[in-house]
Amino acid sequence: MYAIIRTGGKQYRVREGDRIAIERLEAEEGSTITLDQVLLVGDTSGTKVGAPTVAGASVTATVEVQDRGPKVTHYHFKNKTRRERMVGHRQPRTRLVITGITAG
Repeated sequence: MYAIIRTGGKQYRVREGDRIAIERLEAEEGSTITLDQVLLVGDTSGTKVGAPTVAGASVTATVEVQDRGPKVTHYHFKNKTRRERMVGHRQPRTRLVITGITAG
């Protein structure tokens, strides 16, 4: 069984046991959360497509760790003035382990 969920403005295809990194959620490490923005649920018997979400469907997950992603750097350079600037950023994220999918 698999599901497509929406969180943090992005969509993820998940199965039980998958580990995913998503935008930061306010949750403690080791806690269980429920994601109810399920867009599609599929298994061997068929597929349920939501409009926009599947009614009664949810995905439960355990928060594995709260960390930050890899560093992304930007380099700006102005030609005639010889002005240059280096900017870096690390996006906060939450890593989840998918523990269950409810079709609804």
